[in-house]
Amino acid sequence: MSEKKPYRVLLYYKYVPIEDPETFTQEHLAFCKELGVKGRILVASEGINGTLSGTVEQTQIYMDTLRSDPRFSDIEFKIDEADGHAFKKIFVRHRKEIVSLKLEDDIDPKELTGNYLSPKEFYENLQRDDVIVIDARNTYEHQIGHFRNAILPDVEAFRDLPKWIEENLSEHKDKKILTYCTGGIRCEKFSGYLIKQGFKDVNQLHGGIIKYGQDPEVKGRLYDGKCYVFDERISVPVNRTEDDVVISECYYCGKPEDRLVNCANPECNRQHVCCEECEEKYKRSCSKECREHPRNRYEKEKKMAMQNQ
Repeated sequence: MSEKKPYRVLLYYKYVPIEDPETFTQEHLAFCKELGVKGRILVASEGINGTLSGTVEQTQIYMDTLRSDPRFSDIEFKIDEADGHAFKKIFVRHRKEIVSLKLEDDIDPKELTGNYLSPKEFYENLQRDDVIVIDARNTYEHQIGHFRNAILPDVEAFRDLPKWIEENLSEHKDKKILTYCTGGIRCEKFSGYLIKQGFKDVNQLHGGIIKYGQDPEVKGRLYDGKCYVFDERISVPVNRTEDDVVISECYYCGKPEDRLVNCANPECNRQHVCCEECEEKYKRSCSKECREHPRNRYEKEKKMAMQNQ
């Protein structure tokens, strides 16, 4: 049995009314700083959405404290073990929405949302011929991993998804729809949007890709590649069977690769798939201009990494 890692990464959300979210944001930031956790947490009048990292003890205190608040007593945490922090700082920010769909007529998932499917139910439905599987994430996320035979909307932001659906799937409203995203939060509103648009049978993967990969029975089957995450890990494995495959390729040389990097030019920062050999050869830069840019940070970061070894 492998030894447990000293840190954990928590992924969580809860749609629940929060009165005076600005004050809650300030108090929550102070609590997180005192505890020593790091991450990114969004707070709105509609609820909370967060990813944070800390030691096993810190994350346990965080979960216990949040659950001691009656509003979050049943909040579900997706937990990943880690060797260290997945963030450099802690951010707790007030927003209008905890996930930005920006609909004129907003969706309240507590009142309207799709049917929840467990990982096993989702896996069984994936194998049907009469379903439409929609990836509710952005293009840069699903380029490195997605469910087999899923429709992959070409969108750069979640708020662009409704327009894409209207233009591409309006004629399929009688089909059984399966939606999925990283941790489940986007599907809460997206599935409600689909129902409001007249789709008859709308279903969402409860807990998202992260929970699906952790499920002891399903073990991430029928998911190809890795799952993009919004922290310094960039991606995590999902399919824990011999059926796992790499679906993306190196931006430079074209060989199979699922390793995402940020362009070394801080004014670009474009995320792209890159093998280790090409990272060094092209200085982790997505173009000649970025490679020659005066602020290119590749050599500086490489030197610092060597000094820290």
